[in-house]
Amino acid sequence: MIIIFKTNKLRKTCNTFKLSEREFGTDQARKIRQRLDELYAAETLEDISHLPPPRCHELKHNLKGKFSVDLRHPYRLIFEPAEEPVPLKEDGGIDKSKVRTIRILIVEDTHGK
Repeated sequence: MIIIFKTNKLRKTCNTFKLSEREFGTDQARKIRQRLDELYAAETLEDISHLPPPRCHELKHNLKGKFSVDLRHPYRLIFEPAEEPVPLKEDGGIDKSKVRTIRILIVEDTHGK
């Protein structure tokens, strides 16, 4: 899958272990690297398991249309499909089998808001 980032700072932080370690700690930096490697290796978003450990799933409410994968609890890597237009199924949901490019938005605790 192709991965782009919302900001250059986020791209550098996520892709440079020392910066990621400084920002999030060693264990979280390793988990971010692991999840990014899984996402890069996937052909489409459908290839990322909705079961643990990544537990890729679509978010709800104010984050509708965005997805997350688990990092070290309680943090998640939040992203969205970057295709224009976003591929949809007949029922209006996002067709994960056609999502080949994602945009990483943030690393955060979505439950702590």
